Amino acid sequence: MELGGAVGRLRAWAAGPDGPPTERPAVGRRVLLADAALAAAFALVGLRYVLVAPNASAAPPDMAVLAVGAALPLAWRHRAPVAALGFQLAFCVVLLARHGYPDVLFVAALAVMAGLYGALAFGRRRRLLAVAVPAAAAVLVALFARAKLPHFPNWLMALLLLCPVAAAAWGHRLWAARAERGRERLRVLELERIEALRQAVEHERARISRELHDVVTHSVSVMVIQAGAARMVVERDAAAAKEALAAIEAGGRAAMSDLRNVMGLLTMDAPDGADPAAAADLAPLPGLDGLDALVGRLRTAGVEVALRVEGRRQQLSPAVELTAYRVIQEALTNMLKHAVGARAEIRVAYGPDGLRVDVAHGGGRPGPAAGTGGGRGLLGLRERVTVHGGTFRAGPRPTGGYRVTASIPLTSSPEDP
Repeated sequence: MELGGAVGRLRAWAAGPDGPPTERPAVGRRVLLADAALAAAFALVGLRYVLVAPNASAAPPDMAVLAVGAALPLAWRHRAPVAALGFQLAFCVVLLARHGYPDVLFVAALAVMAGLYGALAFGRRRRLLAVAVPAAAAVLVALFARAKLPHFPNWLMALLLLCPVAAAAWGHRLWAARAERGRERLRVLELERIEALRQAVEHERARISRELHDVVTHSVSVMVIQAGAARMVVERDAAAAKEALAAIEAGGRAAMSDLRNVMGLLTMDAPDGADPAAAADLAPLPGLDGLDALVGRLRTAGVEVALRVEGRRQQLSPAVELTAYRVIQEALTNMLKHAVGARAEIRVAYGPDGLRVDVAHGGGRPGPAAGTGGGRGLLGLRERVTVHGGTFRAGPRPTGGYRVTASIPLTSSPEDP
C-alpha cells in the first residue's frame, strides 16, 4: 500500500503543470560562474582523456567534440536545467554510438550525474522531468557498462552513484521550496504590517479630524451668535456690546486652547529642538468638569440652556470624559445651526453601571449655516461612543425638536480617544 501511494503521488506530481508554477528566481552571478567553471572542468578532463588515449593519433576529431559537448551544457545547469540535461544525454548517446573511450565515457557519466542533480533540484517542468530522469538513468547505466571499471560491477557503480545524487537533489528541491514558502510568508507579513500601519495612520487622521471639527465648529458657531448680538446692540447699549465682545474673546481663546490640545497630539514626539513652551501650554483635554464653562458661554451668547446632573459624580477615564463632552458639544453646535432660538436641555446621569448623556431642544428656526456640513459630526460621535462599547442615538422628538442620547458603560476598557 505504501509503495502504491508513493507511485500515485509521483504520478500526480508528474501530471502537474508543464511550466513553472512560480516565477523562476534570478540566478546570481557567482552561481553562473560556478556552473561555467564546472562545465569547463568536465570538458577539459574529457578532452584530456581523448588526447592521451593509447590510439589518440587515430581518434576521429568528433570524439573530442562529443567529449566536450557532454560537459558544456552544465554551464546552463541553473538557468535551463532540464534542457541542459537533454543536450548532455544527446551527446552521450552519440558518444556511445561512436564507441568512445572508456575513460571518456566515465567522465561523461559523471557530467550527466551533475546535470541530473541540477534537473532534479532546479527543474520546474514536471512533465519533462518525468521523461528526462528515466532517460538519464538509462544512459548512465549504459555509460558505466561501456566504461568497464575494473574489479567492480558496472550496474552497482551506477546504482551507488545515482541513488545518493537523486536523494540529495530531491532534498535540495524540498529545502528550496520550504525556503521560498518562508520568504512568501515574510512578504505577506510585511504587506500586512504596511497595511496595518496605513490603517492606523488613517484612523489617527480621522480622529484628529473629528477633534478639529468639534472644536472649530462649536466655537465658531458661538462666536458668530455673539458677534451678531454685539452688532445689534452696539449703538443702543455699549455695555452689552462690550460684554458680547468679551465673550467672543473668551470663546476664541478657548477655541485656540482646544486647537493646541488637538495639535499637541501631533507634536508630543517633537524633536529635542522643539519649543518647550508650546508643549507646556497644552492643557488637559476637556471633560465633564468643563460643562459649566461650555454652558456659560452659550448663555452669554443669549442661548437658553438648562443643565441637570443626576447621580453621584464618578471618576471616569479621560477618554470617556472627552467622549461625553464632545457629544454635548456637537449636539449644541447642531442646535445653534438648525434650531436658532430654541431652548436646550442637557441631562447627565451617573448610574451604577454606566453614564447617560441626553441633549434635547424643542424647536427653533434654521440658521444661515443650516445647509453646511455633511453629517460627519454625528458619525464621529457614533464612532467615539462605539469605541467604549456604548450606544448612540440621534433623531427628531415626537413633540418637535431633536434629541441626542449616548449611553456609555463604565465596565468597558476604554481606548484612547
